[in-house]
Amino acid sequence: MRGYLRLFRPSAVVMPFMIVIGAAGTAHAQRASQAPTSQTTSAPRPTASIPRLSDGRPDLQGVWGFATVTPLQRPKEFAGRETLTTDEIAAIEQKATRDQFVDVAPPPGNPGAYNRFWIDAGTRVVGTGRTSLIVDPPDGRLPPLTERGKAREKALETKSAGAAGPEDLTTWDRCLLGFNAGPPLIGGGYNAYVQLFQTRDHFVMHTEMVHDARIIPLDGRPPLPAHLPQWKGSSRGRWEGDTLVIETRGFRPEGTGTLSLRGLGLSPDENLRLTERWRRLDANTLSYEYTVDDPTVWTRPWTVSLTLSKSDQPIHEYACHEGNYGLSGILSGARAAGRSGTTASSREAAPAR
Repeated sequence: MRGYLRLFRPSAVVMPFMIVIGAAGTAHAQRASQAPTSQTTSAPRPTASIPRLSDGRPDLQGVWGFATVTPLQRPKEFAGRETLTTDEIAAIEQKATRDQFVDVAPPPGNPGAYNRFWIDAGTRVVGTGRTSLIVDPPDGRLPPLTERGKAREKALETKSAGAAGPEDLTTWDRCLLGFNAGPPLIGGGYNAYVQLFQTRDHFVMHTEMVHDARIIPLDGRPPLPAHLPQWKGSSRGRWEGDTLVIETRGFRPEGTGTLSLRGLGLSPDENLRLTERWRRLDANTLSYEYTVDDPTVWTRPWTVSLTLSKSDQPIHEYACHEGNYGLSGILSGARAAGRSGTTASSREAAPAR
């Protein structure tokens, strides 16, 4: 059913806004394609000469892109290998640059989703040259779901397939949270940019996707009480040397919805404890690492490491609610499917937006 319902989401953005976003995404992609091929497979660089603010803290501010062709999980062909060779990096990046705007026809009976003009999945591997974004577990793969996690995912899938109302759909179907904006950040689709601001006592992460802004206190105040869960959790930050550490808890039971876009069908729940670590590596690079610890969903914590590149362009508004034709289409499609008795197995699944 869920695949069938996807056929009724032709777009999530009104065309005037798509033109602005598409142009911005194209400009970003063009800059990425013109950049020199990455040659590094080493660990992140030292931070001795990084830009700093007047208080001596590293300056993390600016617009940063986190789209990358490096997959979340290590592909089977790279099993047992942490890093790529320079030749492999060159081949992967050249292919991504060549193919990023090449459309492929969807399967018969499937109208497809966005064409490639609107997609910016990145053309560069992460600066560390790793074979996967996941660095722990050491095999670069997600740990198994717990039995409760498996049951939860099945229940969520069943609920969203029926789509009795908007509450049955994901947070990103409903434009409540950006599907790559997190927390945590994870590249996918388009609009994979974040603008960072900082003062002595606050840090702000303003994502282009759904223009979410997380305002994170750095002044030692306690997190919100457990009876006040938040869509993006309750975040508190602190400096450990030149690393900004952000701990977030107090999520809603619906989860962040971020991971489902990667085709994993997974999302954390209200027991998620998220730890993020930001470091400035040089004038044009940030290191962003995070650990997902949700013992009711996964059998062990897992950690991601990626690098962000500085952008000289502004972020743009993403008019998700204003252009969410897909939501009414999904609900209408569910009603039509109910009347006709159509099931998901009778249709080809459409790709997620």
